[in-house]
Amino acid sequence: VQLVESGGGLVQAGGSLILSCAASGFTLDNYVIGWFRQAPGKEREGVSCIKSSDGTTYYVDSVKGRFTISRDNAKNTVYLQMNSLKPEDTAVYYCATDPWGVRIGNVDLDIARYTNWGQGTQVTVSS
Repeated sequence: VQLVESGGGLVQAGGSLILSCAASGFTLDNYVIGWFRQAPGKEREGVSCIKSSDGTTYYVDSVKGRFTISRDNAKNTVYLQMNSLKPEDTAVYYCATDPWGVRIGNVDLDIARYTNWGQGTQVTVSS
């Protein structure tokens, strides 16, 4: 049971990156999958999430209109398209799964419900 993030890197402000979160050993069908980020010296914060079964999405205000979360159930992968990147988006980005959100009807970024985490991928946005 594993989540593996990829796609991070160094980009100039205004640029774009697409992150991938690939699951192995289990299917994402019955989960809410979230993207979180953690900048140096700051707490981990939620960015966006998606209910894999029907594509319901949620975004925090700071990324609305710039980031898009999507999933490819055939590839068992979730993506985060990040456009118009800003230096304040610099962080390690993690994906994680919430097994409870689907059951209780919540598609959000309550970090307490996310139980399986990837190792993270670094995103650095230069000014």
